[in-house]
Amino acid sequence: MENITKTLDARGLSCPMPIVKLSQAMKEMKIGEIIEVVASDPSFVPDVEAWCRKTEQKLIEIKEGAEEIKAYIQKTK
Repeated sequence: MENITKTLDARGLSCPMPIVKLSQAMKEMKIGEIIEVVASDPSFVPDVEAWCRKTEQKLIEIKEGAEEIKAYIQKTK
């Protein structure tokens, strides 16, 4: 994925900490910027989908690997 502004390593963190860290990181970003979040908690997928819907951020893509999950989110507001 190109145009990634920031990468957040949330591996080893359990729910809800990856979302808490994501929320904090998004406050420092500008509209249009993209963050890559790397997590290992399996509940991160439904959590990040719900968080993006609730906060009206654009969830570009989720890549699920054997040991980690990557989510790409664009700040929209």
